[in-house]
Amino acid sequence: MSHAPPLGALLRRYSAGSALTCDPVEQGLLNRGYRLCTTRGRYFLKHHFDPETAAPEAIARQHRATQRLADLGVPVAPPLPAHDGRTVAVVGGHAYALHPWIDGRHRHGAQLTTAQCERLGALLGVVHASLERVMPTGRAAPAHRAAPASSPASSLSADPEVTFTVIDDLLARVRRHRPADSFDELARHRLLERRTLLEQHVGRRPPHGGPVGWVHGDFHPFNLLYRGDAPAAIVDWDRLGVKPRAEEAVRAAAIFFVRPAGALDLPKVRAYARAYRRTAGATPSELAAAVHRVWWERLNDFWMLRWHYERGDTRADPQFPAASALVVWWTREYDAVCDAFAG
Repeated sequence: MSHAPPLGALLRRYSAGSALTCDPVEQGLLNRGYRLCTTRGRYFLKHHFDPETAAPEAIARQHRATQRLADLGVPVAPPLPAHDGRTVAVVGGHAYALHPWIDGRHRHGAQLTTAQCERLGALLGVVHASLERVMPTGRAAPAHRAAPASSPASSLSADPEVTFTVIDDLLARVRRHRPADSFDELARHRLLERRTLLEQHVGRRPPHGGPVGWVHGDFHPFNLLYRGDAPAAIVDWDRLGVKPRAEEAVRAAAIFFVRPAGALDLPKVRAYARAYRRTAGATPSELAAAVHRVWWERLNDFWMLRWHYERGDTRADPQFPAASALVVWWTREYDAVCDAFAG
């Protein structure tokens, strides 16, 4: 098994028995996870691999936050403490955490009823409100290390002049790629299309963010497990940080409720957004401003193509067709999207 974790050294730190099987969990772009079966039960072993989020003190902060949320009844899966009481195990210079295994499955917005969409929005609102309670210095504290500009977690107001340079560079990379394939063809089409859209809307750059607070940072279908019809656990808190809260709500909806052709399911968005506003205490104007900022972010964002052409990392490729089509649809249906979030 590639990147096999040091199970012997790790399990000696816990009361978790001896390893029987250890299988990689395929989902996840930043870190490595394993389904671990031992003589004492089943666990999720997380290898905190991404250098942006793998500092042990940052991981320990995430762990404290999830334990406090669990104490409030929020569905999370806090890590298990080792014999020394610590929840982060550093072995060979790598950081690991052991969590209980949560039986469940991921559900996209298309698999949710309207009532379940309301429950999803309410859940995210509860997360934001609960983080405000358990991390009361969040508004004054500095944000966790910012994600790179090529990351979907970035919330800076993008400079269109920089974006034009990125587009030109990516187009050159597409032209040089041999042999050319269907991904190259779609990438070239979307880059040219996006450049035209950005030229048309260059004057709509939003100001810097709205109200901030502690947020999950990466709330999407692969980070939420359902057991039956109910959410069982919100996982992967690596991007926990202080950021504009309403933008997380909009970003999450743009992932949960995007259809394969790139349109958002607006009736489901509306149900989700109303429940979020109610539980988070967010105003319609706050959501409308967040819609504008996330739309602008998407208009200027090429993290999937940068991973593909700059890093040679193709894990995000399956998301690119719908995500790139969404930007075009969102621009055309801008008023309807705003109304769904804020109406």
